[in-house]
Amino acid sequence: MSYSDNLQYAGSNPFAIDAARDERAAFIRRTYSHLAGAIAVFGGLLYLFVNTPAIRDPLFNLMVGGQWWIVLGAFIGISWLADWWAHRGTSLTTQYAGLMLYTVAEAVIFVPLVTYVWLLLGRPEFLVQAAFLTLITFGGLTAFVMFTGADFSFLRGFLMLAGLAAMGLVVVGIFGGLNLGVWFTVAMLGLSAGYILYDTSNVLHHYRTDQHVAAALALFASVALMFWYMIRLVIALQGDD
Repeated sequence: MSYSDNLQYAGSNPFAIDAARDERAAFIRRTYSHLAGAIAVFGGLLYLFVNTPAIRDPLFNLMVGGQWWIVLGAFIGISWLADWWAHRGTSLTTQYAGLMLYTVAEAVIFVPLVTYVWLLLGRPEFLVQAAFLTLITFGGLTAFVMFTGADFSFLRGFLMLAGLAAMGLVVVGIFGGLNLGVWFTVAMLGLSAGYILYDTSNVLHHYRTDQHVAAALALFASVALMFWYMIRLVIALQGDD
């Protein structure tokens, strides 16, 4: 769900849409293999963090103690830096650093939610269900864009405004004690689906063939957002929220 202007990237490679078929196919394979790698690292780190009390307990206490805004603010800043490195880094090392930094940040911010589901509710199957639903939804949206070749870059402005509005509601929820409820969760799942359509079409139309790391980061951010709210939806539907 990156909003970076790829036209500012200091590279000489063509956009994927303008590249030869073999070159474009290789770029897409690299992008999705890096996405799969980021998801695997995210899962491993999350498992490690949740099972490490020195990491898990302070994060969980911040959430239940009403100080989650500290972690959220740090996450926003780190996300911006990681996105900058991945999209505008002139070296491949810097781009990979951005992807890794963002992957670690996502794992950290998921710790309290996964701790709640796994250890407090004792329902790890909720995580499996949410992961399966996220995978199916992501696969369907990806297939739609890939088969139709549609360009969803026109969603950029709407996604920016909707994302800012959602962030505002989250802040109100944190400081005002507002229960956003299941409808907000459903709306956020719709928003994350929009991000996936937007980012997937960018892979085809608006990334250069040497920007596979940046493309993978954008896709991973959208998948992680969907997974977060898919977990919350599963909890709500089971009546455990």
